[in-house]
Amino acid sequence: MTTDFFTPVVDDPYDYGSIAAANSISDIYAMGGQPFLALNIAALPPELPPEITSQIIRGGAEKAHEAGVVIAGGHTVQDKEPKFGLVVLGMVDPSGYLTKAGARIGDRLVITKPLGFGVTTTALKRQVADEQDVAEAVGWMKRLNAGGAQLAREFSLRSGTDITGYSLLGHGLEMANASQVGLRFRFTDVPFISGARKYAAGWHFAGGAHDNAHYFGSQVRFASEIDQASQMLLFDPQTSGGLLLAVPGEKIASFLKRAQDIQQPIWEIGEVVSGGGIEVV
Repeated sequence: MTTDFFTPVVDDPYDYGSIAAANSISDIYAMGGQPFLALNIAALPPELPPEITSQIIRGGAEKAHEAGVVIAGGHTVQDKEPKFGLVVLGMVDPSGYLTKAGARIGDRLVITKPLGFGVTTTALKRQVADEQDVAEAVGWMKRLNAGGAQLAREFSLRSGTDITGYSLLGHGLEMANASQVGLRFRFTDVPFISGARKYAAGWHFAGGAHDNAHYFGSQVRFASEIDQASQMLLFDPQTSGGLLLAVPGEKIASFLKRAQDIQQPIWEIGEVVSGGGIEVV
């Protein structure tokens, strides 16, 4: 069972509901599971117009339906700032679920969505984001992680996590520390949405990015050529980010081929190595 509950990152209430649902359901996918039941959890201002509330709920319901999830009810309270999310139930084979502790030396690291959602939505809040950049971020945030979970099950993967508020590096460190290994990421292979580098250059990072850099930075080693804005992009908190999966080296070719067959975007961005912490080259 997972619970996710957060405040809006976009202006459109329907998109907000859709993103909130995708983000909530992602925790089940991150274990290689299948979601099947959910409850709405909402904290809404009493003065919020009913048509906005209904759009939030509709966005969540339609995204849940896309995932094959039944919303069986929910609970609402009043609050000054709108918040919405789902409590999600899922099923997973206890002999084959993903954990953060299952990465092994030689595994290849892949992700299923690009990065840059946090810096783009922060630019939106500061009213400097281009409409097409926001639309791209919203499209990715609304995308379910079902395809990545399907691949994890088909290839009997051992280790994975979703990339959310702790950023690629923060969640990667959780995997590295739990597995007692090191991770090496190749910066030039890490995908970003179109506006991410532009907004990074303008230093439109959310407070969470600075928190991530503060808490996790001591365990990360960057190549000298990687500038500070680029480093911060890897600490950028993601809403409804993709999955980070460790794929055994002998399976990577067939894994990438199968991902192409089911039209699941995949980027190979590094490998699991001996030692500890994270190296970005």
